[in-house]
Formats: sequence, C-alpha cells, structure tokens
Amino acid sequence: MKKKVLCLVLAAMCAVSVAACGSEKKADSKDKLIVGTEAGFAPYEYMKGNEVVGIDMDISKAIADELGMELEIKNMDFDGALAAASSGKVDFIAAGVSVTEDRKQQVDFSHEYVDSTEVVVINKENPQVEMAGDELTGSDLNGKIVAVQQGNIADIWVSNKENCEVKEVKRYTKFAQAAEDLKNNKVDCIVMDKFPAEELVKQNDSLTMLDGVLFEDKYAIGVKKGNKELLDQINKVIDKLIKDGKIDEFTANHVQN
Repeated sequence: MKKKVLCLVLAAMCAVSVAACGSEKKADSKDKLIVGTEAGFAPYEYMKGNEVVGIDMDISKAIADELGMELEIKNMDFDGALAAASSGKVDFIAAGVSVTEDRKQQVDFSHEYVDSTEVVVINKENPQVEMAGDELTGSDLNGKIVAVQQGNIADIWVSNKENCEVKEVKRYTKFAQAAEDLKNNKVDCIVMDKFPAEELVKQNDSLTMLDGVLFEDKYAIGVKKGNKELLDQINKVIDKLIKDGKIDEFTANHVQN
C-alpha cells in the first residue's frame, strides 16, 4: 500500500514538474519583442558604438515596456526588415517606414507618428541640380542621376515618371555610400528625409541641401498582416506618446543642434 501511495505521489510530482517546465518555456517564448530596422537612417535609427539607437528605437522601447517585454533589435537592410515583418520573422518594423498602397499589401500599419519632409542633397562644390523656379519640384531632377535608399519612399517617388523623369535611379542600402558617390560626382543628388539629410550634411562639409521641400510623407510601424492584437497595443502606445509630447522629446534627443 505504501509503495502504491509513493508511486502516486511521485507521478503527481512529475506531472507538476512537466507542467511547470512547459509554462516556463511558454513564458520564455514570449518575453522578447523583436523589431526589425535599418540603422543607417539617423536620427530615426543609427549606430552609437555597438548599439542601435534613435527615435524609432525609443518608440519601440516604449512599446516593449508597455507590454512588459524585453526589446530585441534586428539590424538589417530596409527591404529585408520589411519582408521580415511581413513574414512574422520579426514582430514589427520601425525604420522610418512610409505608408504606401503597395506596402499595405505586405503589412498592417499603425497610426502615423511622424510627418516626414523629403529634400534634395547636392554636392556643394559641384552642384548638378538647381531649382528652376521659386519652389523645388520634381522637374528639377529631370535628366539627373538620383541616389536613393533602396525600397524607401524616395525610391518609389523618384521612380514614378509622373513625378520626374530622371536619367537614372541609383539605389543604396546605406546613405553613407550614396554620400561618397555624390562627393565623387558619381551621382547628381540624393533624395531623402530632411532629418537624416541634415545629419548627413553635418558629417560631410562638401555636401549641402537645396532650399525647399520636394514632397512630404508620413511614417508608421508595420506588423504582419492580421496581427490585430499587437497592432492595437502599438497604436495605444503611439497615441499616448503623441499626446504626452514624447515623440517630440525623442526627436529632440536625437537631432543634434
């Protein structure tokens, strides 16, 4: 009888142990929130030593904190980050992502949190692009070799012949590479977001920005299509950050005067 009771007790203890292990594994699988980004787009995402930082990373950290999770950052090419979010290999993409109809087929977008301004960067010593009128327009790029970040909104906009008819669109994964080619007169200009353009010009004395705005855009976070639960949680955090003025605070922290 004692042996039977002992066997039952041991069996129960094993069952509890197995259940506990299962619960621990389940908890471990959900303790990280993974964001995909491309850390060559300061001040939204850039490298500080070995760490990826920036406005988007501050927003991502706020989302992870709200969910009680640890943020894991996956640094990759922009197109790769978008594909990773679309397939669910990362939980979301935060990389200065412009909302377009084509991208809406790949991911579900959060509420917009940044109004971006697209500008033109030129070689100060050998400018190949000039404004023909009082305002900067797409026709100022006609016949020019234009550098863009591959897959971003500038790439899409410049490639559309309804906006401009450029000689060639040269696509880069890093703006630093485009800047070197611009300095060496291999391209005529770079089309990019104003904040990263300001940072690029600060780091390269031979470059400058044309006055005016080429076009305006908005940024949002992308998640795998159908992941409404995560999207709702992200929207809640973004709305609160905007209301509390935190997005402006994050921006000020990463934009050098």
